[in-house]
Amino acid sequence: MPATAPPILDFSPFYGTDAQAKAKLVGDVKNCCLHNGFFQIVGHKVPAELQERTINCVKEFFALPQELKEKVHKNQTTWNRGYENLGSQILEAGTQPDQKEGFYIGEEIPTTHPYFTQKRLNSGPNQWPVGLADPSAFQSTSMEYYKAMHALARDVLVVIAQTLGLAEDYFEKGFTKDAVATLRYLHYPPQQKDGDEKLKRGIGAHTDFGSVTLLMQDEVDGLQVWEKETSEWLDVVPTKGAYVVNLGNMFMRWSNDRYISNLHRVINKSGKERYSIPFFYSGNPDYVIDCLPNCRAEGEEKKYPPITVEGAVGGSYKASYGAAEAWKKEVEGKKTGGAEVKVEAIAV
Repeated sequence: MPATAPPILDFSPFYGTDAQAKAKLVGDVKNCCLHNGFFQIVGHKVPAELQERTINCVKEFFALPQELKEKVHKNQTTWNRGYENLGSQILEAGTQPDQKEGFYIGEEIPTTHPYFTQKRLNSGPNQWPVGLADPSAFQSTSMEYYKAMHALARDVLVVIAQTLGLAEDYFEKGFTKDAVATLRYLHYPPQQKDGDEKLKRGIGAHTDFGSVTLLMQDEVDGLQVWEKETSEWLDVVPTKGAYVVNLGNMFMRWSNDRYISNLHRVINKSGKERYSIPFFYSGNPDYVIDCLPNCRAEGEEKKYPPITVEGAVGGSYKASYGAAEAWKKEVEGKKTGGAEVKVEAIAV
């Protein structure tokens, strides 16, 4: 039987009263988490009109002149908010920097907030671009979408709790309280169709850092998910309105490797501009990640020591950006006859 891309699940039973339909949804999600950590959902509560407005915001931002995007560069902060240039990350060892540019958005908090003053994970005020047709609409739409995704991520975690035989509100008891999350606007320019896929990717093969990721694609394909049973990359064809959901490294650790944080990548050979909007849900930065109940067989040891959300996620960001900087120094060193710099991408 041929392998198939992550299945599209109807999430609407979550909001209904049909116990049998809810149980089927929980079972389907559990099977996906055990298999490769990926599934897709429709029937959620994020309005199509809001999705469309947000995609239009993404396209308008990346169409700005480069100098206007640079005015809100993320390097002006230490908390990952704002614009990132093409080639800022390497997520797969042995490849060139990723062929994407991005824009980071998070909870809008003031500089007096404890998360900011204590330099917590990705926490601080947003940077907002100028030069747009309606900058205030860009800001309000972005934050409206951020809040909608925050709510959907919590809904997904309610279902995942049930897949593990835990109470529906298990993750609400600390993990989702004052949680940190990141919304990321991404633009992938077209890659040459005859380019070397082994070296140049839209984004290299990687696994995500946090608990769950919710991804909205535009109409252009390019996302691929690794299928371990057949050792092949499967295309995730965009479905209008759907979210691609996947577990991150932190959740895999949390579940004692019972659930999977799986490899995925983007290669944009469509000849078109590609846009996507991932939402990365990390959790409360102080929450301690320790092996979840029901994730160890009798007598089985924990595979990992306890670690905070901030400890689990924060180092991965630094490593992926540091790898790209090292690559650029190596290239520059070769041009000028200088010493080579060994480049090691993050092991994800």
